Amino acid sequence: MAVQSLASPAVRRRPAFSLGRWLEREGVFSWLMVALPVAFLVALVGYPFFYGIWISLQNRPVAQPGVFVGFANFIADWHDPVFRLVVVNTFVYTIAATLLKMVGGLGLALVMNQDFRFKNLARALLLLPFIVPTVLSTIAWQWILDPAFSVINWALMATGLANPGPSWLGNPYLAMFSLIMVNTWRGLPFYAITLLAGLQTIPPELYEAATIDGAGRFARFRYVTLPLLKPIIFIVTMFSVIFTFADFQLIYVLTRGGPANATHVFATYAFDIAMGAGQFGQGASIALSMVPPLALIILAMAIYLRPAKS
Repeated sequence: MAVQSLASPAVRRRPAFSLGRWLEREGVFSWLMVALPVAFLVALVGYPFFYGIWISLQNRPVAQPGVFVGFANFIADWHDPVFRLVVVNTFVYTIAATLLKMVGGLGLALVMNQDFRFKNLARALLLLPFIVPTVLSTIAWQWILDPAFSVINWALMATGLANPGPSWLGNPYLAMFSLIMVNTWRGLPFYAITLLAGLQTIPPELYEAATIDGAGRFARFRYVTLPLLKPIIFIVTMFSVIFTFADFQLIYVLTRGGPANATHVFATYAFDIAMGAGQFGQGASIALSMVPPLALIILAMAIYLRPAKS
């Protein structure tokens, strides 16, 4: 009996499967937390993306079955003079707007990082262009840039600088310039608030040490502020490039790609070909053409802004 009583506790200690203990394992918990976002991306991003690739390889007029044509749509795009103009427009629009937002946003962040009266109110007002719906703010800009009712033209004529005022959205060069300015106005808060958050993480002791070493205002900005803001500048610039490169609402509401295709970018031209002309395959190929250059731009930015080896 003594032998049985000593052996029985050993039998009871055999580990049993526990769901709670299994879920608490680090690997299992990590995969469970990632599973839902991955499923969401596959359903709402992955499937449309690969389906778009399949359509781009077909001759797919509206209300007709598609016929596989391989890369014929992409070859036709390259021989289309309007498509080549679209490529130039997209790069000009993206590069100019991104540079203006970067410089202006950094300047606003530096100003907002100072102590002054009504600082919190100024920060709240700074977000207004970003939180107003894009279509609503763009309609307001349509009125501001209208050749007959434009407040800008009224000011130019009232001061004698122009009579009559220019057609901001009717001239090809002024239309692109106007789009860049409106995009910059809308994107500045995103840059400014993000960089302001980065500025507030820089320890004041670094500035004090630099001042003791004889560094002036510009030297402190160059050797303390910019190196520490470099990762944040990369992230915010990457998002800005993606959003600007694929911009649709602002351009389509203001100019619809005109005048004479002067402001068409990949997104608006693909929409016109697919929905206006009813050529789904051709439209899908134009939309997919933005993926390789966008990937190369982001890769180049990542290489340029990567941390220096110590």
